Amino acid sequence: MSKISQGPRFDSTLALVGDPYRFISKHCRNLGADLFETRLGLRKAICMSGPEAARLFYDSSRFMRHGAMPKAIQKTLLGQGGVQGLDDEAHRHRKQLFMTLMTHERIEHLLEISAGEWQRGTQRWASMQKIMLYTELHEILMRAVCAWAGLPLAELQIDARTRDTAALFDHAGSVGFRHLWSRWARKRVNHWMEDVIEQTRGGRIQPPERSAAHSIAWHRDLDGKLLPPHIAAVELINVIRPTVAVSVYIVFVAHALLTRPDLREKLSAGADGYRDCFVQEVRRYYPFFPAVAARTRKAFEWNGYRFPEGRRVFLDLYGTNHDPRTWERPEQFEPERFRQWDGSSFNFLPQGGGDHHSNHRCPGEWFTVALMKQAADIFTRRISYHVPEQDLRIDWSRLPALPRSGFVMTDVREN
Repeated sequence: MSKISQGPRFDSTLALVGDPYRFISKHCRNLGADLFETRLGLRKAICMSGPEAARLFYDSSRFMRHGAMPKAIQKTLLGQGGVQGLDDEAHRHRKQLFMTLMTHERIEHLLEISAGEWQRGTQRWASMQKIMLYTELHEILMRAVCAWAGLPLAELQIDARTRDTAALFDHAGSVGFRHLWSRWARKRVNHWMEDVIEQTRGGRIQPPERSAAHSIAWHRDLDGKLLPPHIAAVELINVIRPTVAVSVYIVFVAHALLTRPDLREKLSAGADGYRDCFVQEVRRYYPFFPAVAARTRKAFEWNGYRFPEGRRVFLDLYGTNHDPRTWERPEQFEPERFRQWDGSSFNFLPQGGGDHHSNHRCPGEWFTVALMKQAADIFTRRISYHVPEQDLRIDWSRLPALPRSGFVMTDVREN
């Protein structure tokens, strides 16, 4: 039996924070292995990368999610008590709640609302000297998803609610004050959503019957009881926050169009299936979330390696999306590659892998793809704009990674 190779230093926390997207794959390549062991926060952890490692990671008989994510992420990005930390039948039952919101009809409804918000936004941008696309997208998506979810959102509250919601994903992976801001924002958003749940149950507000707010407020867990208000609040945030976070991917849509202007003609011409290929390549090529965590249920052996019981394991998402064993020329942006992609749920993991119903793959993936395709259509056919000189290099130490300038636009006009 082979011993799992050791990482490059006693504790790798600072190295991971400094390069969160490339840390795991870089050391796997250096060691010539799909996994290595290190310490993160002084605790032993196994880091894995690649499609075979992903297939192992999503074997729910060997791994569980309860208690796997670091507390700093639970208290900011994910919240505590939500579906991401459940296992087995409890997870499948709660996950079905989210899957019922992801029908074709519901996705089309979101796109209809977001189209109106895009129009409102671009009309406002036309009167502005310049805009930072990333922060402007927060409000567009926040307005759209709250209307779609049946959440009351007064005009005077929009700025504060949007800033707090964005802080859950924009500051969660930071250190120092920005991370503390994310924790404070989590408390405020939790309080807001818990109030919505209690008002819905008390009949003081009445979201549409099939809306996310209504469905989550009246969802009953396996014990037949309504979710505690603070848990229902976390799950409602798990609809709102990821949708606003699509702003990251939409910035990368604009970035890809700038760096590859030759693709504009194909997209604007509506070539058969090309927009789908383009959006999927954006999700593969650009960094979004670096890794996901689980814990081993029991000791087991895999490919000659022994995994001890209770060990925290991190699966590298970005590195798996760039694994040369799956993707030829992985560091090049080539949308056409998705015409030949085999559709595996273990070699393409922008928002997790495995099955949507039984594994912890993000149920909002269809939202993400639909909103990105809508943005690609808007950028290539609906508006014109200028991108002035700025620092568009990707900041790899930032979570989420973004162009350093946030992607500034000027002279925005509707076509």
